[in-house]
Amino acid sequence: MKKQNASLFAVLLAASTFFFACTDKVKKDAGALEFDSLQVNRTEHLFGDTAKPACNIVMNIAFVKQSSDSVMKDSLNTFMMAMCLGDKYMNQTPAGAITAYADNYVKSYRSDLEPMYNKESLEDNVGAWYSYYKGIEGRVQYYRKDLLVYRMDFNEYTGGAHGIYMSSFLNMDLKTLTPIRLADLFVPDYELALTDLLWNQLMADNNVATHEELEDMGYTSTGDLTPTENFYLSEEGITFYYNVYEIAPYVMGPVKITLPFDAVRHLLSDSKLIENIER
Repeated sequence: MKKQNASLFAVLLAASTFFFACTDKVKKDAGALEFDSLQVNRTEHLFGDTAKPACNIVMNIAFVKQSSDSVMKDSLNTFMMAMCLGDKYMNQTPAGAITAYADNYVKSYRSDLEPMYNKESLEDNVGAWYSYYKGIEGRVQYYRKDLLVYRMDFNEYTGGAHGIYMSSFLNMDLKTLTPIRLADLFVPDYELALTDLLWNQLMADNNVATHEELEDMGYTSTGDLTPTENFYLSEEGITFYYNVYEIAPYVMGPVKITLPFDAVRHLLSDSKLIENIER
């Protein structure tokens, strides 16, 4: 799962580089964003035979329909398509990107599974292992002044005991049209102090007093608790979101740790975005 998050941030970096040269053209009063969404719900059977297993792809992806600045609109849609679908689709229109993604998903499903399906014995309900599902939802979680928070929820089943799911977040500084990273918010060498705050908040959330008690509950059994770039900003503070398997077993689900702004204020390098949220 950490590899998936690292891959996502690489995609967002590519999108950021693509539009870096355009940011000086953004109007100071840009914004007035209006959003819409595109939906896909498509089921396709192996060999086009409804008696055989199928894949189902469901997408509901928000995009910028209108903006007072065309550069901002195009840039944000590039980030949104890159986040939800990958950098292969980031330069297409939202409608074109979503259609192409669904087409490629179905094509890959058939090319990968039809040869194996012909060779496999379909006794003992083996056919159920050929039923695939993918769901992608992108939505605007927060939009105010110079901050836009976009959320992508992903879930997929490709046979086996259970599927996999994850959520990822993009915090956009609308003044610069760039993603906000932890290094943009905090002073240099913030990691150790922020890690301590995360441990303390997680202990408070679970009504325990020691790291060991958290570990006995299952936390950090699958990964270390460190600040993650998968975070989002809101009126409540900064929330660090750890997907399944990142710091806890699948059965515990994702872990969210919210640090109020007052708790991290001494570590902030620039409080302008935070001040806009708090007002």
